[in-house]
Amino acid sequence: MPVTVVLGAQWGDEGKGKLIDILAQSADMVCRAAGGNNAGHTIVANGVTYDFHILPSGLINPSCKTNLIGAGCVVHIPSFFKELKALEDKGLQGVRDRIKISHRATVCFDLHAVVDGVVEDHHKKIEEGKGMIGTTRKGIGPSYGGKVTRKGVSLWMLVNEEQQWEKKLRELEAECRKLYGDDALQGYDVEDEVTRLRGYREELRKYVVHQVPLLAQGLGRMGVAEKIPEGEAARQANVLIEGANGALLDIDHGTYPFVTSSNTGLGGVLTGLAGVGPRTLTAPGSNVVGVVKAYTTRVGSGPFPTELSAAISPVDADYGVKLQEIGREFGVTTGRRRRCGWFDLVCLKYSAFLNEYTQLNLTKLDVLDTFDEIRVATSYKLGGVVMDDFPVAPEEFEKLEITYKTFPGWQTSTTGCKSFESLPDKAKEYVEYIERELGIPIKWIGTGPRREDMIVR
Repeated sequence: MPVTVVLGAQWGDEGKGKLIDILAQSADMVCRAAGGNNAGHTIVANGVTYDFHILPSGLINPSCKTNLIGAGCVVHIPSFFKELKALEDKGLQGVRDRIKISHRATVCFDLHAVVDGVVEDHHKKIEEGKGMIGTTRKGIGPSYGGKVTRKGVSLWMLVNEEQQWEKKLRELEAECRKLYGDDALQGYDVEDEVTRLRGYREELRKYVVHQVPLLAQGLGRMGVAEKIPEGEAARQANVLIEGANGALLDIDHGTYPFVTSSNTGLGGVLTGLAGVGPRTLTAPGSNVVGVVKAYTTRVGSGPFPTELSAAISPVDADYGVKLQEIGREFGVTTGRRRRCGWFDLVCLKYSAFLNEYTQLNLTKLDVLDTFDEIRVATSYKLGGVVMDDFPVAPEEFEKLEITYKTFPGWQTSTTGCKSFESLPDKAKEYVEYIERELGIPIKWIGTGPRREDMIVR
């Protein structure tokens, strides 16, 4: 059966949630492969705005019967239940019947969030804050760090009758106090967290599953799938995989160290949802979709070659503010103002090489409607020489010269346009230029925040 993977192609916040919502209407299973509640997807449906963090966005569609938080994810248990309740409070039905968590996913403790904040605050004091990563302070990095050093707690440990997770949490707390000091962890009580997590365990057991047989049935793999009780998941499901964050935040291939702590691209899908592999992704009807804004944004610290700021010129600063205000560029998870800049072809070509997108979704085209001119970065120069690779060192980014191609703005509303033909000619030229340069078809074009504000080509 076809599998569709939707990935962020920039630094996150590209607008993946709306496309996921549209595609989930015909999906039997929606899966998250990596990340935690540091992700944020906003969906506007029937006049109601829903915010998703750790939960798969397929929950918004009642016909999507299975929503899986995969083995590559880290899960903050109180936030999981809080998010479920928030969806129910907004009228979504049956969300608790349609959510599953891999028993191999890793628990993100409150302690991890405390440590995350301690480390960020420490970096803030060094070199006027230049070392700050700009994390969400949700504990994602420390959770993955514990997993890699084999000190993590998997979901199966938490719901198991044996209490080894309590021992591991207490040992971690003692280690953190030695490392950071009692003052840094002031206000954190390990016994309080143990008690609260004990209270979740009974309810949590309903959602924790063995991922491999569940995916095997969804993908129509015989053998393993036949062992699953009837009704657990739709056999040979139409599977949708929901990426979190963005390609340039990938722990291995992003703008390190200013990245998240997981593999945010196709590599993370292949590990966090093992069983989804090359044969699956080349099956008829399968696609890897890259979601990209018609401009570029970034939250937190780190390189951003096309950022519009007063350091360039007052006019560029005005353009940046305009993008923030019209695009409502504030983080779903943190509320932080996003840094804004022009569309960057160099970034996108690198991102496309990493993830082999077969289709693109260009979002927020309407945000550019009132601009008198629009620019696209076409190449980077370092020391006067055009680079043939994406930079790696933060110092390299600081020395880049950016070459731009300038387009005249269309200065006509595209909001709610239903077809490519109905777009202004200059808007069509802009879209076609990006498509031609990347060599990837732009199948979807976002023209507003609502579910229906999407052109399908």
